[in-house]
Amino acid sequence: MKSELTVRSIMWGVVIALLPVFAASALVFGIRAIMAVLVTSAACVATEYVIQRFFLRRQPTVDDGSAVVTGMLLAFNVSIAVPMWQLVVGAVVAIGVAKMAFGGIGTNPFNPALIGRAFMTVSFPVHMNTWALPRDQLLSLGVDRATGATPLGQIADALQLGEPLSAIAADLPSHTELFLGTVGGSMGEISALAVLIGGAYMLYRRLIPLETPVVFLGTLALITGLFWLFDPDSYADPLFHVLAGGAMLGAWFMATDMATSPMSRNGRILFAAGCGLLTAVIRLFGGFPEGVTYAILIMNAFVPLIDNKLRPPRFGKGAAR
Repeated sequence: MKSELTVRSIMWGVVIALLPVFAASALVFGIRAIMAVLVTSAACVATEYVIQRFFLRRQPTVDDGSAVVTGMLLAFNVSIAVPMWQLVVGAVVAIGVAKMAFGGIGTNPFNPALIGRAFMTVSFPVHMNTWALPRDQLLSLGVDRATGATPLGQIADALQLGEPLSAIAADLPSHTELFLGTVGGSMGEISALAVLIGGAYMLYRRLIPLETPVVFLGTLALITGLFWLFDPDSYADPLFHVLAGGAMLGAWFMATDMATSPMSRNGRILFAAGCGLLTAVIRLFGGFPEGVTYAILIMNAFVPLIDNKLRPPRFGKGAAR
């Protein structure tokens, strides 16, 4: 049976699914968040158009929406403290290096938005690790702009100082605050509810497989939960890990990228489990409080091997003659 889904319908469907995340970031961070999304999206579209039109000498396909998806995801993976020109640089790297250098959509081995974010983290570490506070906190402080640590960063800082988590429990956001989105961080990681609304829409449209986000987040919860049960004063509870940081955005919108995830169902389950495991390991024992970006990129590198070992059988193979 032939599917009615096309690259264009899938990509613009993802754009629609990202709108709740866009709305949440605009409500929490204001006009700066709106500008960041517009700048990265425009830069991604322009970069893809220029490369296709003038370097590859072929008809541009920017109307398929894939560059817009990359631009939105890139913006949602950074802080509003990042200058606009750095966002443009990240967009050029995401499209020019991570996507078009490999031939364009469907042939890129790594998620373009995450490559752009990783490049920006290395190139602009100060701005990429400066987190603006939400507008409601700024109003309570009586200032126009202020920065602070992310929830995962607060935990990492406390543990480095040798403080038990119980000592900073009052300063950490509640699960409800993490779910609704009233905390600082990257633009796309502040509201788990907004991500879930977009994820539900993609499931309704059958744009993504359910097993990928479920296994990703389930594995993350399982690993972090075991350590939390062993020593709750040194490790955050599993629900905190699922709701905080980029876990929700990564599991629903980036680990599900068709071009950089396995083709078979078993392959996707293995891929998602690897993403969840690596995220947990980096968060619990790594030098960064967050690990979603690098976990997904590492597992992207294993996709060809996973597809080779767990490729689905050819249609009709083994059928009775």
